[in-house]
Amino acid sequence: MRRKPWYAGGSRSYRFTRTVCVALSLAAAGVWWTHREETERPAAAVSVPAAPGSSGRSEPATEQPAPVTEQSASATEQPVPATEQPVPAGAQSAELPPSPATGVIIPALEIAAPTVGVGLDASGRLGTPPVDNPNLVGWYRDGPTPGTVGTAVVAGHRDTRSGPAVFLNLAALKQGDVIDVARADGRTAVYTVDSVRTYAKSEFPDMEVYGQTGRAELRLLTCGGSYNRTGGYASNVVVFAHFTAVKES
Repeated sequence: MRRKPWYAGGSRSYRFTRTVCVALSLAAAGVWWTHREETERPAAAVSVPAAPGSSGRSEPATEQPAPVTEQSASATEQPVPATEQPVPAGAQSAELPPSPATGVIIPALEIAAPTVGVGLDASGRLGTPPVDNPNLVGWYRDGPTPGTVGTAVVAGHRDTRSGPAVFLNLAALKQGDVIDVARADGRTAVYTVDSVRTYAKSEFPDMEVYGQTGRAELRLLTCGGSYNRTGGYASNVVVFAHFTAVKES
């Protein structure tokens, strides 16, 4: 008769041993599964709140350059070399002492013209410079001198029978352009353009153009508009400017 193995028959020792083995196996399986979950789980993405007005998506935070502070900016400024600058008119007295004009320089138009004194003709109209010298401009000699309070008037031809003249392109001046007027005493009165207007000769506004404003101003005049052989040009171009600086010789 064969003897049964020790684990057959379900003895108490066998059942206890089997329970312990099963428990240890389950515990080992749990540790392995937990370790597997933690090692395979992806890391959470780092994000920052979306800025107001953006698309609403969170973007990864990135390092931004530090803003330039006022202190650091001023520390990097370099001294500007000193250059000769016109003295603003506000730093001068109310007006320069009288001194006749000797020349008109308009950098924007590449004009550098000598002046000649002009007066009024028999009908009270402003005279013009001689037509045989188209580069001359006429300064109204009974008006204020450059840089003195009042409205100074300069007239020049647009063209003559010989061709273009000094004020051909006067209408091309723009607000902010500069007009330099040389004086006999060596100083230069600097004027700045306020506006450029064209008036029909039949409707020319004398008071608007020649009237006093309480400060030093300048008017440049020439012909403009349409032209016909019997009546000449139909209009006048007028540049309005005011005194803004003095250049010392």
